[in-house]
Amino acid sequence: MNRRRLPPEERRRQLIDAAIELYGHRPFEQVSVEDIAEAAGVSRALFYRYFTGPADIFAAAARVAIDDLVARLHAPRGGTPEEQLRAGLAEYLDFVTQRPTAFVAVVRNSSAIASDTGDLVDEVRAAIVDVVKSGGGLSGPLVDVTIRSWAAAMEEATLHWLRDPFLDRDTLINWMARQFIAMLAASAG
Repeated sequence: MNRRRLPPEERRRQLIDAAIELYGHRPFEQVSVEDIAEAAGVSRALFYRYFTGPADIFAAAARVAIDDLVARLHAPRGGTPEEQLRAGLAEYLDFVTQRPTAFVAVVRNSSAIASDTGDLVDEVRAAIVDVVKSGGGLSGPLVDVTIRSWAAAMEEATLHWLRDPFLDRDTLINWMARQFIAMLAASAG
């Protein structure tokens, strides 16, 4: 066990980082408090000084992971709107492939695990709307609905792709971009 004293925020972050790593490889229900404490090099009792239980640390870990994804999505990109879209999709898929089980847990089960994590999916969708609208110079309520609908479809496609990677990453990015362009064109007509 790691007996070195850390300031409370560093210790809390150490536990969250350990949880994120574990959730990146195993589903929520297969990660115990003991697993997280062991991975962080602390005692079970110390874990409970920072978190009330598995749902509490899942919410904190999901918050950190989603903040990372939103920051990646908001990173400035050059190029045409379509090139920016493809670069954003590449960032999204990089995030998902680095944390596949955590992504599945957040998208599929977040509100069942901890009530405040259900809002995280909406935050990501709102960030996608913001990034796509600003990058493409788009506006209007129908554009918002189109982007949100596309984002939900891309989440589902990503979940399917994680279970069965029937396309290589670049082909999937191209397909996702073409889907958005088609949906946007249909909304304009």
